[in-house]
Amino acid sequence: VRLVESGGGMVQTGGSLRLSCAAAGFTSDDYAIGWFRQAPGKERERVACISSIYGNMDVAEPVKGRFSISIDNAKNLVYLQMNNLNPDDTAEYYCAAYTGRFCMTLSLLVWGQGTQVTVSA
Repeated sequence: VRLVESGGGMVQTGGSLRLSCAAAGFTSDDYAIGWFRQAPGKERERVACISSIYGNMDVAEPVKGRFSISIDNAKNLVYLQMNNLNPDDTAEYYCAAYTGRFCMTLSLLVWGQGTQVTVSA
């Protein structure tokens, strides 16, 4: 399984970005994709997770209402739409793939290489 993130960049406070995670190599249609972020000096935190088959998703409280996750199964793409960005959202953003329906640590398959998001004041 291989994941490639794209869509990062620099944006001003209040702006929007859409990150993409391109997935390849799954042997099953039943998997989950999570988006994570890690800011300098901080631990990596999960931002959102979505199931490929069931469509269930969750978005972390700190970004709920501003971020949303979606999946295009035909293209094997998972998107993270980020709106109303602020400097606290500055981080390296990663996607991760899991077997099964949920983003559970024990079912982690692979990480992507990350994409940088920088929000200026």
